[in-house]
Amino acid sequence: MDFRYFKIEDFACTQTAENEIQWDFVSALDDLRGVCGFPFIITSGYRSPSHSIEARKEKPGQHAQGNAADIKVSNGLERYTIVSNAIKLGIFKGIGVSRSFIHVDTRDSDPVIWTYS
Repeated sequence: MDFRYFKIEDFACTQTAENEIQWDFVSALDDLRGVCGFPFIITSGYRSPSHSIEARKEKPGQHAQGNAADIKVSNGLERYTIVSNAIKLGIFKGIGVSRSFIHVDTRDSDPVIWTYS
């Protein structure tokens, strides 16, 4: 499958190089990138269950399920643009806001937004 802005390799686990990212998630992220109008740098995509962050969790997180990514941001306008468009698209049910990245995922539960301290 071809995407406009991403390659599947962009989502490989940074510690194991495994990659079980869901193609429908990448397609949704491709749409989000298109409406935002600026490049996305993916700092974390798929995470293997053996990834140091995932290994500490009781159950697999969204990254380990292949339906999450963290997008690097440089300023408040980028944060706002990603978050507001992710909400408008209605596909992303998990949105986390950090100073340096925005997390988006397509979880199967009720929508949630959180901040990282």
